[in-house]
Parts: sequence; C-alpha cells; structure tokens
Amino acid sequence: MRSGSSNRIALYLLVGFLIGVAFALVLFLGFPSAESETSMSVLSTASSETTESPVIGTVVSKIAPEIGAQAPDFALRDLGGNEIRLSDYRGRTVLLTFWATWCGPCRLEMPAFESRYQELKDDGFIVLGLNFDEPVEDVRAFRDELGLSFPLLLDPGGSVQRLYRIRGYPSSIFVDPQGVVRVVHIGLITEGQLRDYLVELGYNL
Repeated sequence: MRSGSSNRIALYLLVGFLIGVAFALVLFLGFPSAESETSMSVLSTASSETTESPVIGTVVSKIAPEIGAQAPDFALRDLGGNEIRLSDYRGRTVLLTFWATWCGPCRLEMPAFESRYQELKDDGFIVLGLNFDEPVEDVRAFRDELGLSFPLLLDPGGSVQRLYRIRGYPSSIFVDPQGVVRVVHIGLITEGQLRDYLVELGYNL
C-alpha cells in the first residue's frame, strides 16, 4: 500500500510541476497576439461568405465585418476631445486602423499610413486610428514620437472594437466612399500591400 501511495504522490507532484511550467511559459511568452497572427486580407465588393482572401485563401467573415456590407457607424472622441463619426467621412475612402502603443507591427506600419495620408488627403483619403483603453497621454506621446497627423480616436470602453469584431492588433479595414467595407487586413500592412489596396480602391499611384 505504501508503495502505491508513494507512486500516486509522485504522479501528483509531477502533474503539478508540469502545470506550473506550462503556466509560467504562458506568462513569459504571452497569449497569441496580432504580432503572431497570420495576415489575412480581402478585397471584394461581394459578401465575405463567398469571398476568399487573395493572400491565403481564408474566409474572414467570422472575425471581421462582411465585405460588401455597410461599415457600422460610430462616434468617438479624438485627442482634442472632438467627436468624430465615421459617417462624417462619407464620400471619402477611409482606412480604419485598430492599434495599440505597445504593438510592434502597429509602430512599423504607421509611417506608411501617414505618408499615404499626406499624399492623398486632398484626393479623399483619410486614416482614422482607433486606440482601445489606453491613457490619453500615452496615445499623444505615440502620435508625437511618430509625427502622425491623421486623427487618433479613443475607444475607452472598447465598444467600436467589439462592433467591428477586432481580435488582434494591428487590424485594418478600408471603407469606400459609399460607406461599404472593401478590405479587411489582419496583421502588419506593408507599404506594397497598402499601395495595392489603394490602387484597387481607385487611386492612381
């Protein structure tokens, strides 16, 4: 009996040790985030139920607004306290980028967004950067560090993030002048991808 009890105790100790190691690894490495997700993109005027990504052939309707559907309207405050509505920009092409100050890929793609915004803002292109639940001073410092001039909006309760079913950062959604979702891109957007999307949306680059 003592041998059997000793074996059980040893087994329990081993299981407990393995659980502890697994938990420590999760804390150290973190849960899967936007930095480790595969980039997915869609460009179409059809419903995403039948639209596949030209990049990896993945249907993304369950994790993003439907391609070809009207983009849900929202109202958020910018860093100056002004209310900004998506519908304010009807008639323009809007890039909604969901981001965080701690997100490495977000930091990498922002300069390209700023460059294209400066180049095309007089041709109806606007970028709206939506930040979830970070202090205003952190968002302002990020803006100043990278020299961003397009509006950065604060989503303190995450209502717009939930509305758009955002699962990781960065996530970008292109809305055409009619308010229709045309592109969903999860993960880092390279300068080449950004150019291709804008060309498909009618810009001569």
